[in-house]
Amino acid sequence: MAVEFTLFSRTYCHLCDDMLAALQALQAEFLFTVRIEDVDADPALVALYDELVPVLVGRHAGVETRLCHYFLDEEGVRGFLRGAVATVA
Repeated sequence: MAVEFTLFSRTYCHLCDDMLAALQALQAEFLFTVRIEDVDADPALVALYDELVPVLVGRHAGVETRLCHYFLDEEGVRGFLRGAVATVA
């Protein structure tokens, strides 16, 4: 099963840009996709994530896990990815 990340972001957010760049750097080591959701495009997302943006959620085998907000937790994301690889093997 593939790993997918959703980055809840907003326009003109330097923390969002930084988190995306740090996440994309991990694609040299791990196979995953990244989907970006604009929090401000959906009132429900604003209610959930407004002050936490950027928020990174990982999805593997139908399970969603909120991994971090504000800054990429690289070790936490690596652990999530290693766990996903281990369940496939």
